[in-house]
Amino acid sequence: MSKVRTAIVIGSGIAGPVTATALVKAGIEATVHEAYPAESDGIGGALAIAPNGLAALDIIDAADAVQGIAVPMRRTAMTFGRGKPRVLPGLADVPPLQVVERGDLHRVLRERALAAGVRFAYGKRLQSADDGPTGVTARFADGSSVRADVLIGADGVRSTVRTLIDPNAPGPDYTGMLGFGGLADVDLDVEPGTMFFAYGSRAYYLYWPQPGGGTAWGANLPSRTYMTLTEAQAIPSEKWLRTLRETYEGDDPGGVLAARTVPETLQVVGGLHIMPPVPHWYRGRMVLVGDAVHAPSNSTGQGASLAIESAVELARCLRDLPDPSSAFIAYERLRRPRVERITARGRKVNHTKTPGPTTRRAMSLLMPLAFKAMNIEKSLGWEQRHTIDWDAPVVPAPATASIR
Repeated sequence: MSKVRTAIVIGSGIAGPVTATALVKAGIEATVHEAYPAESDGIGGALAIAPNGLAALDIIDAADAVQGIAVPMRRTAMTFGRGKPRVLPGLADVPPLQVVERGDLHRVLRERALAAGVRFAYGKRLQSADDGPTGVTARFADGSSVRADVLIGADGVRSTVRTLIDPNAPGPDYTGMLGFGGLADVDLDVEPGTMFFAYGSRAYYLYWPQPGGGTAWGANLPSRTYMTLTEAQAIPSEKWLRTLRETYEGDDPGGVLAARTVPETLQVVGGLHIMPPVPHWYRGRMVLVGDAVHAPSNSTGQGASLAIESAVELARCLRDLPDPSSAFIAYERLRRPRVERITARGRKVNHTKTPGPTTRRAMSLLMPLAFKAMNIEKSLGWEQRHTIDWDAPVVPAPATASIR
């Protein structure tokens, strides 16, 4: 029987509300503390929820609400330069990829958390934590403090909790790409429900038709210079559009997508990140979840889904095991091998997005052949068919178990 009754969750992005909702389902009182002074629907454009992420959302009764705001992608295709799109093999009998605006997802997850009884506190920027044998006290920049049985860091790639757990913990790596999203006022002659991954002559991009008209697209712009979100957004959208139009000029349909996007519909994301392996996922009564501990690159299409999975698994472990230490050990054992394997795949894909001219020409010839030879079930089945058995009791990790 767990002795954990209360939890402080730091961060109200994706992992935070899901963690808190799952904790309440597990019988643990949870409050989400967010640094921003008011509710925010997030920044960053569209993201994808994979079938495994949707399955995890179903455990907290949020899957239907998310599907209600999402655009389902039932097939994917790939293009090189001005070449004809090639439909990629897909898994049978899994739900389609769900593409959703980040702001809409934040709103739905917050509403679900509130309905479950989760409390939110805003303007609470974490500064320090006192971790003791009977509880942990979080101290905030406004001078307030709160005490609970555990403190959970769902505070993203720049996690304060990660540094409190381990002052020498690594931060996020830069992928070498800046992210952008846009809505182009153009209707392409493509099948609805198809997402296209496009390797242009100078840069990678992706696009998909919107049900209400127009074409949504995302750009991964190679850049040796890293820029934070604030730094990137300080540059006028008109200037970024000029750069994007020059980059994708001559690509089909990249050129027209950039040309038919206006500043008002351009979303500037800044540098794209990937987390290296984090040595310490927890210490004492503090633990990490989501992007704070495992942020695969956007190339995997699994960032949000893995965060949701980990949130649910952490709640299971705190529900079933007698103390925070045994729960955190089991949680890391359940999650680390999976998330690091997917992150490694993302690193490999990132290299294909920023090739030199010679490599780019070779890719246009070799990658279609590689996809033909791919065993899609073996490659992605283990990722996308993954489900969590909420009702199954978590088994304590063996005393000599190693997850490395």
